[in-house]
Amino acid sequence: MCPEPILGIFHWYGIMIAIGIVCCFLLLFYYGKKRKIDSKFIDFVFYNAIAAIALGFFSAALFQATYNYIDNPEGGFDLGGGITFIGGLIGGVATFLILYFIFRKKFEGKLLDILSFAPCCITIAHAFGRVGCFMAGCCYGKETDSALGVVFPGKAYLGAVHPTQLYEAIFLFLLCAVIFVLVMKWNFKHGLSVYLIAYGIFRFFIEYLRDDPRGGFIPGISPSQFWSILMTIAGVGLIFLVEYAWKRRKQAETTTAVEKSLETEEEQ
Repeated sequence: MCPEPILGIFHWYGIMIAIGIVCCFLLLFYYGKKRKIDSKFIDFVFYNAIAAIALGFFSAALFQATYNYIDNPEGGFDLGGGITFIGGLIGGVATFLILYFIFRKKFEGKLLDILSFAPCCITIAHAFGRVGCFMAGCCYGKETDSALGVVFPGKAYLGAVHPTQLYEAIFLFLLCAVIFVLVMKWNFKHGLSVYLIAYGIFRFFIEYLRDDPRGGFIPGISPSQFWSILMTIAGVGLIFLVEYAWKRRKQAETTTAVEKSLETEEEQ
């Protein structure tokens, strides 16, 4: 835990976020090279992802400000009241898909080439971000008497608490590894569904250990638990959608191959 900035300038939270983003892009280019995906599309994904990350941070702040306002209207609407990962994920994914839709004619059908591997990029960046949360002493858990308890500098009044940031970081690193192996070794097509379902379930239950209030939304559950339920449902539905998309793609490729074969025969 290093809440104090390095040289009085660089905060460890920001440093870990930066490391996570770099690792995210390194994985993207590694995957593109290994699978021999069109370099122009990988470049498009890279620049698209930069825009998605930038607007994702804004979305993360917007979601948190909304939760805080719902919970305490008297406090006003303040975009500087913190950020929430799931809010950033929603905004980032929406940005990415909108930009892809705009340029879909140029890269039609290519989204499937990276869809299953994309969670590896997301989880590696998120995992380092959670390590950053631990270094900064935010997103902490409830008090505990177990050997896992941690006392954060500047928050000694909390006592020993669950380092939920590290619990989540470990889970995300493992999830990244699992999806990486599934996709690279077995050409698994449902990496995104695995991510949505696994993280949705994990995040829902880890919320019971967390103890840094993030505002109100739905009575009885936290905002993150609400979105976790939707993530899990979306993950299940995506399995069928991806199967349908791959089936359509194979049919189109078969039709194209037959047409080319007939054209060749006619020329001969």
